[in-house]
Amino acid sequence: MVHAVRMFTQSKDKMNTTSSTELAALMCSRLCHDMLSPVGALSNGLELLADEKDPEMRARCIELLEQSARISTGKLKFFRLAFGAAGGFGDAVPVEEAKGVIEALVAEARRVELHWAIDGSSLPKPAVKVMLNLAQIGLDALIRGGSLDVGAELHDGNYEIVVRAVGDRVAFDEAIGRALEGNLEHGELSSRTAAAHMIAILAEELGGGLQYKRTEGTLVMGAVLPQPDGMIG
Repeated sequence: MVHAVRMFTQSKDKMNTTSSTELAALMCSRLCHDMLSPVGALSNGLELLADEKDPEMRARCIELLEQSARISTGKLKFFRLAFGAAGGFGDAVPVEEAKGVIEALVAEARRVELHWAIDGSSLPKPAVKVMLNLAQIGLDALIRGGSLDVGAELHDGNYEIVVRAVGDRVAFDEAIGRALEGNLEHGELSSRTAAAHMIAILAEELGGGLQYKRTEGTLVMGAVLPQPDGMIG
């Protein structure tokens, strides 16, 4: 299913030049940017509902409000697991919870089919953080739709994670790739590359690594993370 992912050597000097304050600010910018649209739609929908008297139009407004609320909830659940410290870094996260978060992202993206290949009932929190962020990067690359394959397994004491995005057109910023591999130049750090930079730091701190490969119509990203001490796979 998921084969061993060869780890690239991480560049500690480049990753450590970023202050935690700067990275936190960029992550907050990313969160606010992603939440602005659905929350703004909620506000606009409420204004329309207050002024609208036609029953059909009111029903349509309520439908749009429900859609915006669903998207907002899905994004917040993603941010909670992918960026936050929910449950603690050493805790296991149910696989179904992580799957539900990715399914919500896929539903919002549209024209994307999710293929899920994960054994076991739970994964360590760091593995879930990495997997969710890689999945989001993969979805962002599928600008014309396609398929998203997500797989993970425990092999020889390491959690191996693979996310593959396949589509007619795959748009991928190579700066994100450099961030994943720990080779991001300081001037390239932005709200767009911050999430990839964050999981590269996380992987390096755990003694693991990330890598990616892009070909025409395909983007493959992988991670190897050591199994946490005391956790039974």
